[in-house]
Amino acid sequence: MFKLLSTANPKIQKGTRLGYLSFILHLAPSTLSGHNTCPKATRGCIAACLNTAGRGGMFKRGETTNVIQKARIRKTRYFYDDRAGFMLDLMQDIKKGIRLAKKLGLEPVFRLNGTSDLSWEKYEMTEGKNVFDVFAGIQFYDYTKVLGRKVKHIPNYHLTFSKADGNDSDVAEALLQGMSVVAVYDKIPAGVPSADETDLRFLDPRGIMLGLKAKGRAKKDYSGFVIRLTETA
Repeated sequence: MFKLLSTANPKIQKGTRLGYLSFILHLAPSTLSGHNTCPKATRGCIAACLNTAGRGGMFKRGETTNVIQKARIRKTRYFYDDRAGFMLDLMQDIKKGIRLAKKLGLEPVFRLNGTSDLSWEKYEMTEGKNVFDVFAGIQFYDYTKVLGRKVKHIPNYHLTFSKADGNDSDVAEALLQGMSVVAVYDKIPAGVPSADETDLRFLDPRGIMLGLKAKGRAKKDYSGFVIRLTETA
């Protein structure tokens, strides 16, 4: 049904109990496709990327890729090689998502950086308008490591800052700016709200720290990307 978007992510499906239907776009992270979709990627986040969580990290013995990884690379190259065609397909997918959510009695929400960190506010979708202009009444949200993105004037786009190895000063500044921040832990400590309960970060209070449990390759990360409270290397 969808060329680019998906609702198959187990975490985003949790939002249905709160009345939301999330649609997510998974591109190939960092430079995996030959194009850099994560300008602030760190050594730790590259090694522990959610790109390898769930089905995306299931490889047959002796193989280093799978159909999910190939699809993400293909979509990423499509974005860079045929921007107009990509944006047209994305626009059609969003329209389909809105119709599907309405049919189910749910509120449609969209996350375009499932495994990337692109500044979507910079890209034209049609007639000089970006995706947030075209779908002005629809909620979009993402995680980012890019501090200072010019999105405060966009009422339907919410950003949560991501803590990684070596970006502590950016984390402090993000909190000062009123952004909520998510860090990855081997075990989320008591008193830190879990960001695993739903993916609906736009519902979070402003200026707070939240925790994600390490998944995929992140379970074995000792770079400093994952905050380890219960293990040592």
